[in-house]
Amino acid sequence: MAVWVITNIKAQINTVVQIILIGTMNTIELIYAPDLLLWGKFNSLFALIFILLIYLNEFKLKPSIIA
Repeated sequence: MAVWVITNIKAQINTVVQIILIGTMNTIELIYAPDLLLWGKFNSLFALIFILLIYLNEFKLKPSIIA
């Protein structure tokens, strides 16, 4: 995924995959290991903020290329 980010090939698909992976990972952690999370249930809040930052960076802050 790091190579995918650096090469910027199909960046929007990469963004969607990252968002899905972060959401899935956080959900699994919350269900199976809530006692191991650094901030407990607030970990979900930080994950949501991170997902929003990724979304905003790719879909709202980048100038759209019209060809």
